[in-house]
Amino acid sequence: MRRPALLLVLPLLITVGCAPTDAGPAVGSSDPPQRSAAFDRRAAEVAEAWRPDATWRSGYVPLQGPTVLVGDPRFTPDTEAAFRAGWYREQVPIPPTRVGGEIRFPDGRLTVPLVNAAEAYRQLDQGDPEPCPGRPKRPGLPSPGGPTVEPGPDGWATSAPRTACLALTVTGVTFGAVPVHTSRGEAQVPAWLFTIEELATPVARLAVASTAVTPVPEPAAPPRPLPDGLVAAQDLAEVDGAALTVRLGVGACDTGITPLVWEGPDAVVVGGGVTRSTGVCPDVLKLEPVTVTLTAPLGARPVLDVFTGGPLSIAAR
Repeated sequence: MRRPALLLVLPLLITVGCAPTDAGPAVGSSDPPQRSAAFDRRAAEVAEAWRPDATWRSGYVPLQGPTVLVGDPRFTPDTEAAFRAGWYREQVPIPPTRVGGEIRFPDGRLTVPLVNAAEAYRQLDQGDPEPCPGRPKRPGLPSPGGPTVEPGPDGWATSAPRTACLALTVTGVTFGAVPVHTSRGEAQVPAWLFTIEELATPVARLAVASTAVTPVPEPAAPPRPLPDGLVAAQDLAEVDGAALTVRLGVGACDTGITPLVWEGPDAVVVGGGVTRSTGVCPDVLKLEPVTVTLTAPLGARPVLDVFTGGPLSIAAR
């Protein structure tokens, strides 16, 4: 395993206004019909401005990250922390064998260069957990030397049991394919599947070489802020046929959170409506999941954010 990377955690902040903005005529948060009409007007502009080049329909444009879980891993707090941080340790040799592969889209196939399992593991492994004195490296094991003691307000006292600091243990690796949300719909993408002792499902690392990945095009949003009472979508939590679960970025004191969707033949635009607080409120961004149901399955249509005009990606688990 490599040396641990420095993790910098910053709070997500957003300016939450409590009065109409300068984005044109104010849309009263208490007037849902006006708010919905303002959303529809902007969504139509966003859809009209969406003009990706030919690679959107002919290349490989992934709309989710390169590390994929297929099925329920049955996370514990420790294993989820290790997964999100990229803490792994291998207990088996990781072969450098190269294989060929192709991506299977709903509308065709694309042959692509792949990375070998050893390279995929190097991309997956982000280092070791921080040292945890007095705590076991594996879950379920007692701390060495008996209970951990810590100074408290009245001197030394026995602490409550703690969970383990651990890295995820790789016990096997196989080559396969996993479903990935792309610009051409859900595709079966070559991947290296790492069997993890502590998880109920393998961790898949997509095997497509970076030279074969087309980046997501830059959005072309209307050059003005959102009307008051409308909020942006941050990402997609789930796509299930015609049902979309979207995470909206809302203020800490916003109420009346309502999903809004505009559906066209070539794109879907999503956002939300809220009622703003009139009092003092912390400037904190909250991610609020909401579900919308389309009139037809999403298919290969992009889901665009009403604020930025860009396509939304599947959020990391």
